Amino acid sequence: MELGNINEMLVIACLLAGVGIGALGYHLLNGGARSAQKLRKRLAERDRELAELRSQLSEHFERADNLLSALLASGRSLQEEIHDSAVRLDSPQPSQPDLKQADEQKDDVDAPRDYADGNRGTLSEDFGLKSGQTPPAQPPRY
Repeated sequence: MELGNINEMLVIACLLAGVGIGALGYHLLNGGARSAQKLRKRLAERDRELAELRSQLSEHFERADNLLSALLASGRSLQEEIHDSAVRLDSPQPSQPDLKQADEQKDDVDAPRDYADGNRGTLSEDFGLKSGQTPPAQPPRY
């Protein structure tokens, strides 16, 4: 072999090695960019899904509001119809429930207990004590 051929072979081998090392480096360094691109794509997809869910939610609340308004309007028209019928038939007005009396009855309810009237339960102060024993001292209440 001649010296010139060895130099040409060395140049070609170095060129191929450089291309191989460059391709390997590009593949290794570009892997992070590829995963970042996948993450951006997934994020954009999730943002689109979230926007779609928000629009569906707002449509749902709008529809519910319309139905509630229609229900209230029907209730008012029914109440007016009953009032007009009562006036036309010359009968007394339909009575409204007395809410004040219901509130007063709620206040008269006793707190629940762990025992019935006349019997002492497990939460009583003297449960488990023999007659004549004094209950143990209570810890201070803060």
